[in-house]
Amino acid sequence: MEHVDRCVVLVDAGYLLGAAASLLAGEPARSRITVDHAALIQGLRERAESETERPLLRIYWFDGAPDRVPQPEHRRLRVMPRVTVRLGALTRSDGRWAQKGVDAAMHAELTELARNRACSDIVLVTGDGDLLPGLMSAKEHGVAVHLWAVQAADGDYNQSEDLVAEADERRVLDRAWITRAVRARDLTGGCAPQPAPRPEIAAILSAPLPESAPAASAERDTAPAVPAAATTAPARANGSPARAPAADGAPEPSAPAAPATGKGVPTPKDLAGLRSPAPQPAPAAPATATLRWSSDRGWIERPAPVGEPPETASLPTLAQLTSAEQRWADREEDITAVGGDPFEVGQVFARRWMERLTDQSQVEKLSTLYPRVPHRIDGELLRYAARFGLLAHKDDQIDEHDRYAIRAGFWREIDVRAPGGQPPAGEA
Repeated sequence: MEHVDRCVVLVDAGYLLGAAASLLAGEPARSRITVDHAALIQGLRERAESETERPLLRIYWFDGAPDRVPQPEHRRLRVMPRVTVRLGALTRSDGRWAQKGVDAAMHAELTELARNRACSDIVLVTGDGDLLPGLMSAKEHGVAVHLWAVQAADGDYNQSEDLVAEADERRVLDRAWITRAVRARDLTGGCAPQPAPRPEIAAILSAPLPESAPAASAERDTAPAVPAAATTAPARANGSPARAPAADGAPEPSAPAAPATGKGVPTPKDLAGLRSPAPQPAPAAPATATLRWSSDRGWIERPAPVGEPPETASLPTLAQLTSAEQRWADREEDITAVGGDPFEVGQVFARRWMERLTDQSQVEKLSTLYPRVPHRIDGELLRYAARFGLLAHKDDQIDEHDRYAIRAGFWREIDVRAPGGQPPAGEA
């Protein structure tokens, strides 16, 4: 049986993006670069078809992820045409992240494609010498193997010499090609105008933790996957949620800056740009009070029964506003179009909630509560976010910074869509 005249691309994402980061940012940390995945996939397809003179069958994207849970970039990639994502484990050892199982998966796919004569040409984007046996096996089955390298930074060699020697063809993805889809991240914050200061929000995010705080406890009326934490702390402005201590007792890291596009974890300055009524002074907290994660309750007495505040009792949840047909359409959109970035997740939830309201005065009522998300809506929002793999891998809770980003995305969308709301800077 002859080989089918088409090409397949196998991408080691750790090599491709790590080498790109070294080339553009001076170090292999992928956090130092931003990637336009759609442009990158299109560039790989066009170049593979041009150099092999064969139509593309498929691009296989091999990467690592904690507990093999797809991250936002994997969610975007796996719904692109002709792209298949294969995930290995991502583990941390001695302060460094390492992929487990990615090489084995690439080797298995490489040999299986050649054995089944699924293609005539295979493009390998990798530098790992562990793939040498698979490469040699593919050649023995009559497949032409094309090895692609990323231009090395400062003349460093970033591919196994044995791979280079065995490949039928070798090409280098140079800086000009890489920068069509990848750029170094601007860590200085750029020149974008800063929003007006909102000291009460900045205080919520930057206030120090108490020296002694009880362990967080789950609220019974919040989903198990996203329990609401409680911590005894001094009263905060506006009765808003305070930071909970890290699950392992370690000092809490500072939140990374959000990109100019509004994606990612917001900083106090990012949150400062959100519109709200003037803050009202919060009453002094009783000695036995607890600040709840659900952000509209503020200080409550421990023995007091949990009840719905009268000002939020009439606000409907998204589930109450959603028909069966809309629920199906929402799942379709979640799978095919929502990347899973925490800020984006909050925006999508808020957009659906507002679009389905029959009484738009509910929006004004919600806006008066800013920045405190009503408890029932807040719990539903966090349960929705949990669908996207936004759970920290300890205690099945959403990461602290992700919680702030989810709620910030929620309020940003409410602000833009509410009557009289103005788009944030750069989004007009």
